[in-house]
Amino acid sequence: MSEPMLRLDGIDKTYNRGSSGEVQVLRGTALEIAAGEMVALVAPSGAGKSTLLHIAGLLDTPDAGTVEIGGEAMTGLSDRRRTVARRREVGFVYQFHHLLPEFTARENIVLPQLANAVPRADAVARADELLARVGIAGRSTHRPSAMSGGEQQRVAFCRALANSPRLLLADEPTGNLDPATSDQVFDTLMELVRGTGLAALIATHNLELAARMDRVVRLDQGQVVAG
Repeated sequence: MSEPMLRLDGIDKTYNRGSSGEVQVLRGTALEIAAGEMVALVAPSGAGKSTLLHIAGLLDTPDAGTVEIGGEAMTGLSDRRRTVARRREVGFVYQFHHLLPEFTARENIVLPQLANAVPRADAVARADELLARVGIAGRSTHRPSAMSGGEQQRVAFCRALANSPRLLLADEPTGNLDPATSDQVFDTLMELVRGTGLAALIATHNLELAARMDRVVRLDQGQVVAG
């Protein structure tokens, strides 16, 4: 059996809330996701979904436990090495697109590649390839303000995949869209994951979208359990 693309084991995370005391958000959390697998993460607000995503994506460090991506241990890395690993291995998509408003769709996808030392010509070619793949090649020179919500989120998907990561993490990626657009954008996301063999962990409140994924898990008292 091949190694899972993402493995979390024994993850603990506690926050100090000042006068409210300490709050343990994750306790002994474990999760494995295979390459090409889409897993829905369902939990109420405040249950720790974002914390789990941030730890899986190397944006935060656990108090205890291990994070592995592609069989390689990520816990214990220096800040610099963790940043490099995050750029290469992980793509993020959020509820709001967070595109840079002064740059075009193409430029928003080129920039993370330049930060990863990709030659500009190659970065532009990759951006155009991704935009064509999600059906908005004709919007490549438009700034975010000139695009619809669905187009903006498609560009955000392309940006997340710009450096060919092996793991995609998404936090309510269709939460700001109307139901019809949400379905269309989610179809695009599924096609991208299936076409690239990514491991994907998608946090969502939308149970209909969750049911379309390979597996549903939820957070219950700081632990991941089957949905």
